[in-house]
Amino acid sequence: MTTFALRPTERHHEDGTDGLRRRRRSAAFREGVAGWGFVGPALLVVLGLTIFPGIWALVLSFQKWDGFSPASGIGTQNYQDLLTDGALQSAVTHTVVYTALFVPASLLLGLFLAVALNRRIRFIGLYRTAIFVPFVASAAATGILTTYLFSPQFGIVNNVLRVLHLPQQGWLEDRTEAMLVVVVMSLWGQAAFTTVIYLAALQDVPGDVIEAARIDGANAWQTFWRVVWPQLAPVTAFVAIYQTLQAVQLFDLVYATTRGGPLDATQTIVYYLWKVAFQNLQFGYGSAIAYGLFFATLVVTVVVTVLQRRAGRNAN
Repeated sequence: MTTFALRPTERHHEDGTDGLRRRRRSAAFREGVAGWGFVGPALLVVLGLTIFPGIWALVLSFQKWDGFSPASGIGTQNYQDLLTDGALQSAVTHTVVYTALFVPASLLLGLFLAVALNRRIRFIGLYRTAIFVPFVASAAATGILTTYLFSPQFGIVNNVLRVLHLPQQGWLEDRTEAMLVVVVMSLWGQAAFTTVIYLAALQDVPGDVIEAARIDGANAWQTFWRVVWPQLAPVTAFVAIYQTLQAVQLFDLVYATTRGGPLDATQTIVYYLWKVAFQNLQFGYGSAIAYGLFFATLVVTVVVTVLQRRAGRNAN
């Protein structure tokens, strides 16, 4: 049998390497503990406000509970009722109409404003700030402004129509016009978001590519459509998904203005959910509506994302 012994210099070198590794692992462990110490409290709050209510709502969706008496399990009855609830179907229709009007208008208006603000002119910072101010305004303030502008009796819009000798409108008190007013006021607040996103994307478009297109003889429209617009496709997909989710979850502006009226013409899914759960005290059925809305928005988001990625691969 042959034995080998490490020479003193090799043994010291190995011990020094192992010690350095242990010190590095110990320092990394302490840094990890310190990081989790800072993040942990906020993480617990976030999880407590999302995970726990979500699980509880899922359990409630299979029960009948009015908030006072003991809950009783009813299986999938709440989800079966979703298919036969006429008021819910009307709320879904109103939400779809609102989304179909709001999302394209929000994208077009945001893109138009972003192109207009993507210039080097005097006071451009002031203009950009003024565009963004409505986005940070509260829904209550927007609702008060809506009521003041579109009041059939005392609103500014009808006063302007009166001066121009044009027929006055019912606006928020007319079933055929109330949703249009809600869309207009939503654009007043939400178009600022799409403007900021598009403006940031426009500023990231390489200037040399635009200059090359102009040298090749492309006019302003051709440069935008052939060069700039393809660069904005990923941003457009993101903004469209985000604005669709915002539209589907519309509640605060409806609550601050019409309360779902007139004659439930502006009653959206989330507002109907609020009525069912907190006015009628049907928390189980309200939870089922919430989860139905969650899965519907999840499916739409996944489908739009997959289609956008396929379109991007085909373009490449």
